Formats: sequence, structure tokens, C-alpha cells
Amino acid sequence: MQISEEEVIHIAKLACLNISNEEIENYRNNLQEILDFAKMLDNINTEGIKETVGTNENYNVLRKDEVIDYGDAEILLKNAPSQDEGMFRIPKVIN
Repeated sequence: MQISEEEVIHIAKLACLNISNEEIENYRNNLQEILDFAKMLDNINTEGIKETVGTNENYNVLRKDEVIDYGDAEILLKNAPSQDEGMFRIPKVIN
């Protein structure tokens, strides 16, 4: 499958990218190389190879949730640019 200039322009619009006419050919070539590589991977014989999810056997490795007393909270709060009722006050990050 060959990528056309129209497809590159369409993909750029979907990705909210403003690309110049001079860049279209470069993007087309890069996308074509990606698709060619994916096609090459489709042709690899994976018969008898066990599927994997990760690179090691570990999964859901979590630490125990423990409350730790760090001592004098006032000393810790001295590092806070702002505090409220004995806690760090941070700017709102969610609308």
C-alpha cells in the first residue's frame, strides 16, 4: 500500500499538525517506511513462539500501603510554598 499526499494531509489534520507543502513528501516517505516495516513483521513466522506481555515474569508488583510517621510535620511543612490545615497546598490541577 502506497501512502498518498492526500492521506498525509488528512493524517496531519487529524493530528492537528500544520505541515508545509515541502514537508509532505518527507512525512509520506516516513509513513511509508513504517507501513513497509509493519508488512515485513506480518511475514515473520511465529509458529510455536509463546506470546508475551512483558519482558519479565513479574506482574502487579505492589508495595504494601503503610502509614509511616516521619516525625515532626512542622519541619516537613517548612518546605511547602503554601500550606493549609497542616497539609501542603498545591495549585488546582483538574478542572
